[in-house]
Amino acid sequence: MTLSPMFERARAREEIALIPYVTAGYPSTAASLDFICAAAEAGADAIEIGLPFSDPVADGPSIQFASHEALANGFKSRAFLEAIAARRPACPLIVMTYLNPFLALGAGAFPAFHKAGVSAVVIPDLPEDESAAVSGEGLRFGIDLVLLAAPTSSMERLRRIGASSRGFVYVVGVVGATGVRQEANPALPQILSRVRATTSLPLVAGFGLSDPSHVTAIAAHADGAIVGSRLVDAIRGGEDFAALIRSFKEATRRH
Repeated sequence: MTLSPMFERARAREEIALIPYVTAGYPSTAASLDFICAAAEAGADAIEIGLPFSDPVADGPSIQFASHEALANGFKSRAFLEAIAARRPACPLIVMTYLNPFLALGAGAFPAFHKAGVSAVVIPDLPEDESAAVSGEGLRFGIDLVLLAAPTSSMERLRRIGASSRGFVYVVGVVGATGVRQEANPALPQILSRVRATTSLPLVAGFGLSDPSHVTAIAAHADGAIVGSRLVDAIRGGEDFAALIRSFKEATRRH
């Protein structure tokens, strides 16, 4: 399942795509599968699934905690991918993982992702200039490799990222790791504009989008928004997860 139709449907509704993040295996494998399906049913346009890793360098305390708990409970990527293949949530899936666990899956990584219905993969610690082999392997299975554009990236590097990424470009909204923030980065519209000048791919913003108002603030500038740490905290705190997804989805409408 390619991501293009998802973005097209969102544009036709005059919305940007909402992509919630769920840590696989947290608080348990079964519960994380339930949260993924609940997000799809509550209106998510796609779902980013984080495969736990012991050294998640791009992630802040919330996702680090969830990853640690999942690994402590015996999380296994292959078993999870088999389980999600059986559930098949009603929207596209994007896997976020790091290079080490990706390599640990070996030659079976992309076949397992394909069987699970994954449309795209994000590997934050895989730089653009080393991504060709992984991207080419993903293409064999119809899976996009999404690259990240940082606020500090030069225009030349943004052009290379735009040329090499597939599906969309993940625009990092802050300098630093993921995490809940009280205020959206006021420079994010300008960051998105810089990236927009270098690629025709959809732009999806992430890192620090913690309130529906943060999504509203970028709706005129982005094609999608990833909400992660805020949702992981909601799961940990026992909040109404589906209601929170709906509140973020309502904020995606372009005014």
